Amino acid sequence: MKTTVGAEALIHWLLDESSQSLEVFGQEQGFNERADVVYAADGTDLNDFWNEVQATIRLRNAARDTLIDQITTRVDGITEEVTVPSEADFEEASEYGQPVGIKGTAARFFRGYDFKFYDLAIRYTWMAIAEMGIAQLRNNNALALEADRKLQFQKVMKRLFNPLNGNGFTDKNEAVTVFAAYNGDGEVPPTYNYVTFDGTHNHYLVSGGATITSANLDTLSTKLEEHGYTIQRGYRLILWVNKVEADVIKTFRVTGGAKYDFVANPDTYNGKIWVPSDGSYVGGPQGTVPGEVGTYGPFHVVEEGLIPAGYACAIATGGPDNIGNPVGFREHSNEAYRGLKVIPGQRSDYPLIDSFYRRGFGTGIRHRGALAIMQVKASGSYAIPSQYA
Repeated sequence: MKTTVGAEALIHWLLDESSQSLEVFGQEQGFNERADVVYAADGTDLNDFWNEVQATIRLRNAARDTLIDQITTRVDGITEEVTVPSEADFEEASEYGQPVGIKGTAARFFRGYDFKFYDLAIRYTWMAIAEMGIAQLRNNNALALEADRKLQFQKVMKRLFNPLNGNGFTDKNEAVTVFAAYNGDGEVPPTYNYVTFDGTHNHYLVSGGATITSANLDTLSTKLEEHGYTIQRGYRLILWVNKVEADVIKTFRVTGGAKYDFVANPDTYNGKIWVPSDGSYVGGPQGTVPGEVGTYGPFHVVEEGLIPAGYACAIATGGPDNIGNPVGFREHSNEAYRGLKVIPGQRSDYPLIDSFYRRGFGTGIRHRGALAIMQVKASGSYAIPSQYA
């Protein structure tokens, strides 16, 4: 919503001051000649507004969603080979022998992604157009843009919170595995810092209590750090929680038995964190991320209403669209089908009257150890939250 409103001045300047821009938009979308002009109730030329819609789509695709971008990286293939943190060892050199070689110093795994097209339509009758002004038309376009943001967020959240592996399909209709985080499916994570794992390793956890505790957060950070996703290696550790859990985390103090103090507004301390042992602020999580309310130990604590109450989601991020991010956001291999598109419907002579908004994408977990989710409950096994089932 803010992107659309904030772009209006730029859009109007483009539309009012540059007839060449209108011609370019028209050529790229294959418009028919403007022999017949349709007007809204306030006299707005609907051909001009159609060009404005195209401009908002361009701006939206360029801006992307900062929250989603923090945890995803863009991919355009059905599968890819992903390098995850691992370790190698030196051996004692011999006078004439050759040293043991290592392959890229890291372990590699193949990861798969699903893909689907999604769309919605905005349709107007001529009677509706006669009664509508530019404000109502813009509002409908803004609703479509917000629906696109919601779609992306929901699909990414469904992949994060679902512990079951899924399926994608190649052009030859061959199935590929779309992985969740580590879920005990038999894949053995690589050894890191001499810590070994087995095929039952699981990153979908239950807290063991009705309220989240500082020990629960320590467990989540360990789950990421033991696989090499640490602030020392350039990652930011983000803890996504609902307001219910955030209000509890804000009370964590060393004096109450926590490992760290929760520190609000980290910018006040130049991005540093409180060390209880000597009462000083030292280098820790640097900068802030969208929605951050403070830090706890290595975590940037982010309060987000779309995270269900009763869950805590720990994620390691390398930054926007970074290859170290846990989620792959798959777009079409053909660039013309990437991003949000708005296309004429059955009335191509008046595209606005019957217009389709379309986006094609898929998801899959790339770095299975860079994500851990905990359900806050006293006992039982992990259950998918209902809104992301």
